[in-house]
Amino acid sequence: MFKVGIIGGGNMGEAIIRGLINSKTVKEQDVIVSDISQERLDYLVNKYNIAGTDSSSRVSSLSDIVILAVKPKDAESVLSPIKENLKGKILISVLAGTKIQKLKSLVPEAKIVRVMPNTPALIGEGAIAVSFEEDISQQEKETVLNLLKPLGEVIEVNESLMDVVTGLSGSGPAYVFTFIDALAQGGVKGGLSYQDALKLAVQTVLGAAKLLKETGEHPAVLRDKVTSPAGTTIYGLHALEKGSFRSTVINAVEEATKRSKELG
Repeated sequence: MFKVGIIGGGNMGEAIIRGLINSKTVKEQDVIVSDISQERLDYLVNKYNIAGTDSSSRVSSLSDIVILAVKPKDAESVLSPIKENLKGKILISVLAGTKIQKLKSLVPEAKIVRVMPNTPALIGEGAIAVSFEEDISQQEKETVLNLLKPLGEVIEVNESLMDVVTGLSGSGPAYVFTFIDALAQGGVKGGLSYQDALKLAVQTVLGAAKLLKETGEHPAVLRDKVTSPAGTTIYGLHALEKGSFRSTVINAVEEATKRSKELG
């Protein structure tokens, strides 16, 4: 069994830790996390029964696979002091906008994997895209993929598309949460309590997504099955079109993609 180290215990770091522990991909004693906040570190250690340290060097020396989950601007300051510890090891980066080439320049003898997960990985329902450096072996690829699969749906993409992935699924949960809240507020406007409206909104989105995934049908086909001539749904859809709903969502993905490129 290999040991996994996580440098950075923020939201994404925790999502990865919880996914790995809950799926039993690794044992608690084989996971170590570092963070600059002692309060955050204590929380993670106590909640997940893993090892914790304020030393990135300790994480990198004790781990076979290291997951980098710090802010993109901190990549150089975190990696430069530990590059010797990362020789021959797999470094999985979840840094938005940070290219493999840049990471390779900081830790040239590490084997770089760029990953863009999202926060539903916390419950094993993440959308995860992965890109590998050229020199990584097939066996090492399989090790990484097996590590990530319990966190959700995993796809391999060309690194040139990773910024788009960031704008779509990386930031996507925030778009969906905003939509769910708006859907619930619409129910409140009609007279429902927010609690009841939110339950209905959450289940509607969850059920629609599951139906789409399980049937494999195009979203437009399923939409049309709900839409009757002169019925309530077409009136609601017309209101969305008048508000440029689809265009606004596309613009959101595009703007987040641009920002991801700027960060790189």
